[in-house]
Amino acid sequence: MQLAFVLYKYFPFGGLQRDFMRIALECQARGHAIRVYTPIWEGDTPAGFDVRVAPVRALFNHRRNEKFSAWLQADLARDPVDRVIGFNKMPGLDVYYAADGCFEDKAQTLRNPIYRRWGRYKHFADYERAVFAPESKTEILMISEVQQPLFIKHYKTPLQRFHLLPPGIAQDRRAPANAAEMRADFRREFQLGDDDLLLVQIGSGFKTKGLDRSLKALAALPRELRKRTRLIAIGQDDPKPFLLQVKALGLSDQVQILKGRSDIPRFLLGADLLIHPAYNENTGTVLLEALVSGLPVLVTDVCGYAHYIAEADCGRVLPSPFEQERLNRTLADMLADPERRAFWGRNGLAYADSADLYSMPQKAADVILAPRCP
Repeated sequence: MQLAFVLYKYFPFGGLQRDFMRIALECQARGHAIRVYTPIWEGDTPAGFDVRVAPVRALFNHRRNEKFSAWLQADLARDPVDRVIGFNKMPGLDVYYAADGCFEDKAQTLRNPIYRRWGRYKHFADYERAVFAPESKTEILMISEVQQPLFIKHYKTPLQRFHLLPPGIAQDRRAPANAAEMRADFRREFQLGDDDLLLVQIGSGFKTKGLDRSLKALAALPRELRKRTRLIAIGQDDPKPFLLQVKALGLSDQVQILKGRSDIPRFLLGADLLIHPAYNENTGTVLLEALVSGLPVLVTDVCGYAHYIAEADCGRVLPSPFEQERLNRTLADMLADPERRAFWGRNGLAYADSADLYSMPQKAADVILAPRCP
């Protein structure tokens, strides 16, 4: 079949983007042709992919999305495909990969009622309704079990259109046989001594991921513990407001903020703890990447994949409502207890051997390629 994959932006370091790429490559490996539509493509183009970059510009994202949708439908009319698979909510999809949570629920519970009078609200509400309305034919690939009831609540989406996927952690995230050697090399490169402690926070969108909370918790550590603890944050985002916070908290010598990069497994092996106090997170793939590399995790319970950390007993899950003081105390306790961290690391590696954390691309391809009723 000729498959069209659609997303608003591709860059190599986003979770949604990496999921798209692995699913598309799986479909290609099964013998199907891959076409990609996007307004923004950054990075290499895989062999055999037909990437069509839409020449659309607009001052506001929702206006750009509308222009992109019109351009997409016109191109598909000229050059049809067998299936259209979207990684953002929009009309005209045969399959939607639900990387984002329920917009309507957030609009009703987290926003001022005036927000729902704006054009931006109408755009995103209409595009979500196009996917989830009862009369829609779009099949839905769910990666967060907790979001499904919200979509059903707001749209009465038929249950049979939802397909819950397992996680899709890449096998290269698992701790290799030479993990200890890689850890030692990494720590030499970053000038970390035997008594030094390294926190990592990984993920694009520093504000949503709670980097401000992590910096406050680092600053609140007991003096001796704080002196030997460093934090490296990695992601595609504007670091300026957080660098100002780093300076204000007196952490300039202990914090690095790096752009997205492809060698994340080295950081997971070289660190002592992954901290991820997100404000909201549909899944949180990096949590499982840490788990399978043997790195303990400190995470808020709003993350869709946080339950895996509790089930594997490979770290701590902070309950809602969030309390900064609780994060401060928990971080200090985890960093001060090397035996417990080693215990959590072993638990993560054991869980990685027994649980299905890897087959998402294959299961997603099964749904995409399944015969459909006319």
